[in-house]
Amino acid sequence: MLEPAYQADVVIVGAGVAGLSAAHRLTSAGVTTAVLEAAHDVGGRMSTEKVDGFRLDRIGQLLSTAYPELRLAPGLDGLVLRPFAPGVLLHSDGRHHRAGATPANTGSDPGGAVRSTRSTRSARGALHAVRALASAPRTTPRPTALPRTAPLGTAVDQARLGAALARIANAPVERLLARPELPAARGLAARGLPARTIDGFLRPLLAALLCDPELTTSSRCADLALRSFASGRLCVPEGGAEVLPELLARSLPPGTVHTGVRVTSVSTNTVTTAEHGEFRCRAVLLATDARAAAELLPGLRVPDFHQVTVVHHTTDEPPTTGTALLLDADRGGPVAHTAVVSQVDPSRAPAGRALISSTVLGPPPPDVETAVRMHLARLYGTSTTRWETLAVHHTPEAVPTMRAPHDLRRPVRLLAGLYVCGDHRDTSTVQGALHSAHRATTALLADLGARASMHRADPLPSAEAA
Repeated sequence: MLEPAYQADVVIVGAGVAGLSAAHRLTSAGVTTAVLEAAHDVGGRMSTEKVDGFRLDRIGQLLSTAYPELRLAPGLDGLVLRPFAPGVLLHSDGRHHRAGATPANTGSDPGGAVRSTRSTRSARGALHAVRALASAPRTTPRPTALPRTAPLGTAVDQARLGAALARIANAPVERLLARPELPAARGLAARGLPARTIDGFLRPLLAALLCDPELTTSSRCADLALRSFASGRLCVPEGGAEVLPELLARSLPPGTVHTGVRVTSVSTNTVTTAEHGEFRCRAVLLATDARAAAELLPGLRVPDFHQVTVVHHTTDEPPTTGTALLLDADRGGPVAHTAVVSQVDPSRAPAGRALISSTVLGPPPPDVETAVRMHLARLYGTSTTRWETLAVHHTPEAVPTMRAPHDLRRPVRLLAGLYVCGDHRDTSTVQGALHSAHRATTALLADLGARASMHRADPLPSAEAA
């Protein structure tokens, strides 16, 4: 015999950042909510592995202090973002070049972190971006026999790029979304910027931001990514990617989140689980990844995905790039971007050890660890033979693709009582996941007419509360 039915106003399927953020908005509106997660931990793809005192992200998606939902989403008051150095560090022709620093993303933080993103400064524009780019410092050059041409092109090219970054930092989102939509590579070529600037800076930067080395992504999505870059700071959560969903889960009312509960079917007013039978409710919100959502609701489109491999190394003699995000402008190996992450966030490595995290986009080479180690030796200009490999994480379906044409606001309301959210309904970023949850809960609350206090939800028997 199945257990008796248990009641809640809304059942959310999936305890990633979208589902947990939606739960906060619903409970704040007085709606009793149960979050069901098949895994034994919350977070979904935002997970962090602990190895000998190191905290190793499985995907390592970059965040930006300019993401609005990091300030708006309830439950993230305690989030600490550790920023990279302003702009990025480009490796080209054997040398390092600093690029992309604008007045909007060079603000310093006394503690080296942005604490409680609600207090993050809003973008103030980039009126002097041309001067900032032209005067941006460079690291010590490699031997003089190597070419000295910057990947950004001439001083005039750099001025054009600086002006473009200044404009996009201040452009309203609506204006960017009104632009003609092309694949990002074609869209950049149509902007009038020289090919060297595009290939030497914008292509490796957007590859890192979008996990798309071929730039097949919609030009509108690329513009949004560049806007976040130009008006904020690239960053990582202190303590690892898992901290963000864990913060959301811990600040929900006790008994809201149930892990280890596998959902087998859904309708507008029932959720059936393998462990606890049928769960009746007034509405259902699917907050799983795209493939799991389509398995529960056949007919939902499953996008293609970008593959991501993250390789973590440690050494007691870290490279001298500081807190910079290092990009390969030459595309001379498998690594798209790399950083000494323990310099950015010291909590990710034990004292006296450096953590170097490197990202490979697309299908990895056969011997990915050896290929990455050889490439890192060139990128950092140092021997990597004594570096210890901590982990190699390959995720075949890491990030949903956003090929043109891409609907940035895919419907979140399927019909009254049935809703869906996640990065596959918006942009394939943490910002997109949180924003889709915002849209879905707005639609759900409007349908329920819910502002008054409703009945109390009973707990699931034997379910683990996160």
